[in-house]
Amino acid sequence: MTTTISATRKEKTWTKRAGTLVLGAILAFLAVAAFFPFVYMLLLSFTESESLRFSLSDVSLNFVNYSRVFKLTNFLNAMKNSMIVAVGGCFLNCLFCSMAAYSLEKKRFFGSGFLFFLYLATQAVPGQVTLIPVFTTMTKLHMMNTYPALILPIINGFGVFLMKQFMSSVPDELLESAKMDGAGEIRLFVNMVVPLIKPVLVSLTVFTFISTWNDFLWPLVICTDDDMQTLTVALSLLKGKFTTNYGLVMAGSVLTFLFPFTLYLFLQKQFVEGIALSGIKG
Repeated sequence: MTTTISATRKEKTWTKRAGTLVLGAILAFLAVAAFFPFVYMLLLSFTESESLRFSLSDVSLNFVNYSRVFKLTNFLNAMKNSMIVAVGGCFLNCLFCSMAAYSLEKKRFFGSGFLFFLYLATQAVPGQVTLIPVFTTMTKLHMMNTYPALILPIINGFGVFLMKQFMSSVPDELLESAKMDGAGEIRLFVNMVVPLIKPVLVSLTVFTFISTWNDFLWPLVICTDDDMQTLTVALSLLKGKFTTNYGLVMAGSVLTFLFPFTLYLFLQKQFVEGIALSGIKG
């Protein structure tokens, strides 16, 4: 009887180890598959190639393509424009979305539920549908080729939804006690609410920065001046009319990719924490 039990335990142990090894192999394969395109892009940026096929022998560790990116296009200016738009969009989106979520969750008023439903409804409308109305509005306001025209459409209902989900975790008792101590609404929001919602602010910042940094259609439509081009538009100009130097294009892609990747690396912990807490508290 004892021998049978021991054999059963050993069988279960080996089965568990085999399952762990299989799962590890699958996860390792998925990790390599996800990481491979970035390695491919980096290696191809060091080649002179007019096709996407290359061998390691074609790779020369020099930065000719990277220097050409700045010589052939106004890449530095485009980088500056993208940074201004992304940082400005993140700040305004976090500011207005947090204030709207605070009023909808902690300052309930008649019609607040319906207003929040309208915020959610805007997420069902693709950006391409509202492109022409927003473009018409910007042209009538004489805002073409300006930073406000690039930044203002970044503010969206998703941020309000994300903030409101997290805002419900802020204790009402804490806010009431602060009011009894004489704190005004602005001080209450800045000193009490904002520190408590810091994780979700970081999450929204990462979401907004990446989506804004990678946006191509709206900057292409609203900016006709070369000096107002963003990185994605400048990157599209690297493609030739008849032939394409993919090494040059990949060099521009690497430069464009570095900023959001670096941001995510530094804010990864807070980003995951904010998303997890938003889902749990909501």
